[in-house]
Amino acid sequence: MVRRLHQAYLAAWVRLVDATLTGPQFAVLTAVNAYPGAEQGSLARAVALDRSTMASIVRRLEDRRLITRETPPEDGRKRLLYLTEAGATTLRTAGQRVHELETMLMSGYRPDRQDALLRELTALSESWEALTPD
Repeated sequence: MVRRLHQAYLAAWVRLVDATLTGPQFAVLTAVNAYPGAEQGSLARAVALDRSTMASIVRRLEDRRLITRETPPEDGRKRLLYLTEAGATTLRTAGQRVHELETMLMSGYRPDRQDALLRELTALSESWEALTPD
């Protein structure tokens, strides 16, 4: 059932949000927008990605010129992330579409049931994430 929900969500995302921007890429853009200049590793934890996946996503976003990575002179190991103008535009457009998608997905539930469902899904996510700690 989880696989089926995931497949249905991905299909809706591609049709209604963006055919090239993935959900994890959107999460990274959202986090970079919220915390400009934050360190790549810290943002990986914030968006529930492992370091290697985060590095791959950041590389792709940088290749598309949606973000920039800067290395501070005091620590050559760190990578600080910033949105570009194109990244901000992409995030705004995708963000509006994500909101519309979420509204459609939850339209069959009363507001009180939406809150309960989101609480249950959050608890399930946290429980499953705990099965494979970093």
